[in-house]
Amino acid sequence: MSTPATWFSSTESWLDERGKGAWLAAMILGFIFFWPVGLAILFYMIWSNRMSGSFFCSRSSKSAARRVSNTQSSGNAAFDAYRDDTLKRLEDEQTAFQSFLQRLRDAKDKTEFDQFMNERARDVAAPSSPEPKTV
Repeated sequence: MSTPATWFSSTESWLDERGKGAWLAAMILGFIFFWPVGLAILFYMIWSNRMSGSFFCSRSSKSAARRVSNTQSSGNAAFDAYRDDTLKRLEDEQTAFQSFLQRLRDAKDKTEFDQFMNERARDVAAPSSPEPKTV
């Protein structure tokens, strides 16, 4: 017989494997069928940091590392070395890609900020003249 803690843990793992979309779908369905359930899922997602993108990226790389450490040797040293090298290369590519995305976000933020400052400077430099009074 499964306990509620076991059921909750297995449900959490199942949703984690399917990603952010599954968590969002569960939350929306919770709101549709019984709003306190949706609210509880939302609070849990915020509390456990599941709303941020970094949770899913870090979780997947941790699970990949766990799978590698849990795998036994295939008996073929060349294959094991190839597998380890490939997984290392994929982790490096993931890190490089996440770094690229962060630089892209930073550049976009800077562009938007510069545009805001230019518009503000233009508005300050050219004050609106009062409309002529008609008598």
